[in-house]
Amino acid sequence: MSSTLQFRVLVVDDDARICGLLTHELNLSGFKSQSCTSGEEAFKLIQKESFDAIISDLTMPGVSGMELLELTRSISPRTAFLIATGVNDVAVGVAAMKRGAADYIAKPFEMEAVLMSLRRALEVKRMEAELEGYRLRLENKVEQRTKQLTAAMQRIEVTYDETLEALAAALDLRDNYTAGHSRRVSLYSLEIARRLDFPSDQCKDLERGAHLHDIGKIGIPDSILLKPSKLTPEETATMQAHVRIGYELMSRVAFLASAAEIVLTHQECFDGSGYPQGLAGEQIPLGARIFAVADTLDAIMSDRPYRCGRPYAVARAEIARESGTQFDPQVVAAFLSVPEETWVKIRTAVAGDPRERWHPSTERPSSKRRTARVGGLLERDAQAG
Repeated sequence: MSSTLQFRVLVVDDDARICGLLTHELNLSGFKSQSCTSGEEAFKLIQKESFDAIISDLTMPGVSGMELLELTRSISPRTAFLIATGVNDVAVGVAAMKRGAADYIAKPFEMEAVLMSLRRALEVKRMEAELEGYRLRLENKVEQRTKQLTAAMQRIEVTYDETLEALAAALDLRDNYTAGHSRRVSLYSLEIARRLDFPSDQCKDLERGAHLHDIGKIGIPDSILLKPSKLTPEETATMQAHVRIGYELMSRVAFLASAAEIVLTHQECFDGSGYPQGLAGEQIPLGARIFAVADTLDAIMSDRPYRCGRPYAVARAEIARESGTQFDPQVVAAFLSVPEETWVKIRTAVAGDPRERWHPSTERPSSKRRTARVGGLLERDAQAG
């Protein structure tokens, strides 16, 4: 242990003779000590000055030793506190230790015992201070490393998402009529999800699943994918295989595994008439049920090889009509609660391709390939995936 000259000790006893005796002996032993003859005086002093240790009598008029212990712990928890007790107060001394005292000293004092208890208490406090310092340094290092790791993970996640967006954009551009589709559908899905209090920790999976919902189309021949006329039953079966192709591709990537479920189920219908598994109702993941509405909104309003896009009012009416059959009524209700201006803002924000022209207040020019009713749009879009 280093020199005791660094340690300041306060002696508190209502008997001035005891104060004088203890301070004299402590100073001779290398400590720097001073005394007070009341708890009130001692408390005022420790509010102004710091002490390494306090030796206090237990029984004093006014503020007792036990009360001074509590007050000291509240303002100077690192100060070693020793209680001086009479022979008949040993049990009280033990109780004081349970309340935070470092030790108790029995009266009449044996100076060697006092010095031994004091040094032991100071050593414990020194070790506690070192341990606390080590803990703080360790916490600081952990915090710094955690921040570094978090920043690195965020950079990685941003890179992931940028890569996924680029891949989705490339998939969209493969079909000259769906540029920006994946981005729009992703934002539409998140807007509906917010209205449904969709779990925030699942929003990233929803966003990624929406972005890559058509990734399986890389396995579909252009002759089918870009065919302007109605698909044959065989071609329809080939087109519908894109959901399983996409699921297989994404499920092999750890951070996309959860989003892969949306890719697999995004063509399921609420009434069980969809594909590939014929799931119904809540068997379909909520993210896929949300996506189905968002995808249909964009599909109706966007140009396709077999028809021109339609205004928002047409999309709104068709989605409302399909509530309970193709779509989850709860999701449709959330969709209908969103003002048209919100969809306009999202669509405008994504716009960048000159082919993406949307006029929500006007009807599109007629198309020779347009079906007789709006429902036909959904039927043909379902074939397209």
